[in-house]
Amino acid sequence: MPPPLPSNSKLLAEELLIDAEIDDEGVQQQAPPARTRAMLVLGMVLIGINLRPALSSLAPVLDQVKHDLGLTATMASLLTTLPVLCLGLFGPLAPQLARRFGSERSIAGALLLLSIGILLRSQLGYVGLLLGALFSGAAIGICGVLLPGIVKRDFADRAGLMTGVYTMALCLGAALAAGATVPLDQLFGHSWQAALAFWATPALLALIAWWPQLSGRQAQHAGHWQVRGLWRDPLAWQVTAYMGLQSSLSYIVFGWMPSMLIERGLSPLQAGLLMSLSIMTQVLSSLGVPLLAQRGADQRLPIACVMSFTLAGLLGMLYAPVGQLWAWAVLLGIGQGGAFSMALSLLVLRAPDAHVAAHLSGMAQGVGYTVAACGPLAAGIIHDMAGNWAPVGWLFGGIAVTALCSGVLAGRKKTVKAQARRLD
Repeated sequence: MPPPLPSNSKLLAEELLIDAEIDDEGVQQQAPPARTRAMLVLGMVLIGINLRPALSSLAPVLDQVKHDLGLTATMASLLTTLPVLCLGLFGPLAPQLARRFGSERSIAGALLLLSIGILLRSQLGYVGLLLGALFSGAAIGICGVLLPGIVKRDFADRAGLMTGVYTMALCLGAALAAGATVPLDQLFGHSWQAALAFWATPALLALIAWWPQLSGRQAQHAGHWQVRGLWRDPLAWQVTAYMGLQSSLSYIVFGWMPSMLIERGLSPLQAGLLMSLSIMTQVLSSLGVPLLAQRGADQRLPIACVMSFTLAGLLGMLYAPVGQLWAWAVLLGIGQGGAFSMALSLLVLRAPDAHVAAHLSGMAQGVGYTVAACGPLAAGIIHDMAGNWAPVGWLFGGIAVTALCSGVLAGRKKTVKAQARRLD
């Protein structure tokens, strides 16, 4: 019989911190001193803030970039697709980097790579934007896998609280970049290059704040676990499909929503602020939906609700009267924040133990983010073919309905038929 799954919200919050080092026993037995913890929290918050601006800062000025460089929507869609693709391609490499260099040093290297990638976006024209997208996506993918592992290791007694802090930092960074990039563009004399390069500054500050961790304790690895049968399990693929499809809608919003709103008559500043409002709303639903979901027999109903909210919000942003857009932005934020947090919850609830959950997380995020990268690319191609954003509503509907179907299947009270065994 598999060990029982978490039965309350606190245990769930702790188990959601799936990480690259969860396959190792005895990684950390003693909590770090209070002063070290304070610096660690500061570093983690600053890193979390920097894991989304490279994705959300380009969209508010993307029309200006397209005009200045003469890009088609398809060419521009590569700029929104490549970072997401790199999340799926480079995230699975993070455990190997952690085992060779340590998680702390690997994160420091990723922050440096992120800073370089952001700066490259302001140089070399379209080539610089592509290289910046590649480097930034790789760095975010690595940090996104390793940072929760450090939370689980050093904050086992406050894992639920730190999960919330980490989630809020992610949303805050995305919202700040979405809302502040256009004002920065205006401040720097309508230079989108300077506005995009600005976001290297908080990344470098995060690296400075993280630097003391490089001389701290490193994880000692005591074993490796093998999980068999996961990739042949239908439920695992349903979880993976839901993760990828709901993420695809999020990255279409990150990449294209301001352009869609500008085409509807909003100014770039208004479009950026509206997307910022939607992202900030995600904080509440991303924390609250999983807690409510634990009260039911399974997760099918909450998944159906958040996906319905997401689709309604997307269609409202695309077709509703302009005066109502703020309400649809809030509804979209509630749906997308809840959809993402439910995807994380399924990684735990559908796994019989922590080792299977870790490997299910790798499968769902590796394959899922690769699938998610197709969404922004498809949106750009549709815009190029139609000459406007109206037909993208069909893309929204197709992805959302497919995500709903896979999510309802994944939301059943079952566990994947995979087994973990230790390799000595």
